[in-house]
Amino acid sequence: MSEYRDRIATLARRSQRDCAEFTAPANPPAEDRALSYLREGVADVVSLYVEARTGELVAFEEVEFSLLQRAMNDWLELYAACYGTDITAEFTVREAAELVIATHNLRDTAQLLTRVPARDTSRSWSQGTVK
Repeated sequence: MSEYRDRIATLARRSQRDCAEFTAPANPPAEDRALSYLREGVADVVSLYVEARTGELVAFEEVEFSLLQRAMNDWLELYAACYGTDITAEFTVREAAELVIATHNLRDTAQLLTRVPARDTSRSWSQGTVK
């Protein structure tokens, strides 16, 4: 087991609890709630992963890595559900970490991974919005 096992176990328990306690919003989107799953869940997973991969490489045991990814994917599923969208998240922590580093934005990372909410492609650069 790695030095991160206790933190990973805590994250896994939190994500399982959040899933068990989740009630779909009556009138989606529930953006504040969705963002809380990102800030208080996905961000913690990505942060732990980046910390473990920075400097001396930490080798996660298979069960630890599986728990870490499941926790992140649980929170991404809850994030999408807050927008009224049911997804099966099967993203890697590495994918999420790379997107956070590239975008510097957790909300953009979640949108790029889950496609929730859908991007407005009807607006163009000339209208002041990125496609």
